[in-house]
Amino acid sequence: MALFVDIEKRLGAFNLKVAFEAENEILALLGASGSGKSMTLKCIAGIENPDKGRIVLDGRTLFDSEKNINLPPQKRKVGYLFQQYALFPNMTVRQNIAVAIKDKANAETIISEALHTMNLEGFENKRPHQLSGGQQQRVALARILVNEPDVLLLDEPFSALDSHLRFRLEQELRRTLRGFDKPIILVSHNRDEVYRMSDKIAVIHDGKIKDTADKKDLFTHPTSLSAAILTGCKNISPIKKLDERRVLAINWGMELALDRDVEDAEFVGIRMHDIRLGEGVNAFKAKLLEEIENPFSYTLILGGEGFEEFESLSCKINKEYWQNIRSEYVDISLPPQSILLLKE
Repeated sequence: MALFVDIEKRLGAFNLKVAFEAENEILALLGASGSGKSMTLKCIAGIENPDKGRIVLDGRTLFDSEKNINLPPQKRKVGYLFQQYALFPNMTVRQNIAVAIKDKANAETIISEALHTMNLEGFENKRPHQLSGGQQQRVALARILVNEPDVLLLDEPFSALDSHLRFRLEQELRRTLRGFDKPIILVSHNRDEVYRMSDKIAVIHDGKIKDTADKKDLFTHPTSLSAAILTGCKNISPIKKLDERRVLAINWGMELALDRDVEDAEFVGIRMHDIRLGEGVNAFKAKLLEEIENPFSYTLILGGEGFEEFESLSCKINKEYWQNIRSEYVDISLPPQSILLLKE
């Protein structure tokens, strides 16, 4: 089973132009609000029509602008889980599931199986307001899955929840989706959620896919500025190339040695936890500008000694370790293997 998407859609000054493929995996579209994530899902589902391009699911063409093919939503075999689940408030759990079943002759059997699969037995006569957030989500998924969709679209499924409930529902949803051996597209702006839930990530910025990779590769070696920012890199600077493996980080006023060729990179980045205290390659004397206490660590805002006009660097360090060595001036190093080389 595979989903192929290559579409364009203009909305005023905004131009959505995305291309990606997903197989039997969870592919996350990671991007900021307004980047085109939800619009992409709506185009796949048939709620919105692209201006041009193709959408093919398991060999079936759902949309093709050149061949004038545009299947209606009910014929696409696409399951769409909306942010607020879209349950009917005046219906019971059983009725919410039943309303989506096309095979009415076997409705009772299908409902019973869905209730069992989703661990909802005993809740069939309750209404949505009597259910927890996780139970509501499972009812919404049950209503989708009774029609055996060929792809599942999840639009910010945890966006309205607090962090504790979000984490618990993530675990529940992962268990629920374990047997869905078809493409799943997850839309989110939350990097941690995406990392925990997905197999592969496509970074979307300003309507365009900037980076697509296995989730571990993307977090370890992002290649675009957007991917680095969205995966949490706080230290980023444009560069001037000095030679094949040496650059000037313009915003930091630092010359940096690299462990690989610069090629066409335009920026460097380094994550807070990758900055080392002590001597090493790319070592600098830094002044402590600010100390921010976190529950289990400190974030140090550091300025290069003699480089007051440049941007500071942020470094995260173990709380107990910092309390033992706290000083106004510290030696820091930026390991070459930890420096990210990025393009716009």
